[in-house]
Parts: sequence; structure tokens; C-alpha cells
Amino acid sequence: MLSKKTKYGLKALTYIAKSVGDLPVQISEISKSENIPQKFLESIMLTLRKSGFLGSKKGKHGGYYLIKEPSEIKMADVMRVLEGPIAMVPCVSLNFYEKCDDCPDEHECSVHKLMIQVRDNTLKVLRNNTLEDLSAS
Repeated sequence: MLSKKTKYGLKALTYIAKSVGDLPVQISEISKSENIPQKFLESIMLTLRKSGFLGSKKGKHGGYYLIKEPSEIKMADVMRVLEGPIAMVPCVSLNFYEKCDDCPDEHECSVHKLMIQVRDNTLKVLRNNTLEDLSAS
């Protein structure tokens, strides 16, 4: 299940991508418009800034802005930053692989085989969708 952190992060990024003009967007505006608790949103925005998705500007006309074009921000990258591994079990993770303690041979494991299919199909969707796709509606 998608965490609130990830859901709110996607909503905030989409809001910024849809904003008109080149002015940074204030957290209070995003929080009010998207119904996201402001303190929680501050933490999410800091994570997205540290990960290279957002820039920030201080002052009266300060706020957050996208560093890259929305078409360059792949959902797989955002999900990994906010949610962690995309794979549902560690033995099929591409970036966070760990052998399962309870599995003597992952090549014979029926769960492993199924989870590879889930991972691959999930990755296909996330890699083929960008922030531009989310904000196009």
C-alpha cells in the first residue's frame, strides 16, 4: 500500500508542476490546496529537495520549484526516494537486494517467481510515467 508520505509527495510535485509562472510555490499554498498537513509536507519537501527534484528559495517570494522539467522526472525515481524499494520482497529488488532468510533456493521459490513479475510490471508502469503525465490532467 502506498504510504501517505509518497501520496502527499506526488500530490505536491504535481501541484508545483501545474503552477503557472516561474515563481516558487509556498508550502502553505500546497498544504491548503491539497489538504496535506503542513508540518508533514515540510519534511517531504525537504526529502525531495535533498534528492534533487526540487530547489528552494527563501524570503517573501520564496518556496519550492522543480529543478528538472516534469517530463524528465520519472515516477520510478520519485517512488524510490519516498517509498524505498519498489520490489515487494528483498530477494527481487534491483537496488536493495537481500537474500531471504527462509528460502534455501530462490530460483525454485514460487513466491520469488511471482514477485519478479510484479516488480517488472510495476517498474514498467513507473518508468513509463513522468511528472508531466501526472500533471497533464
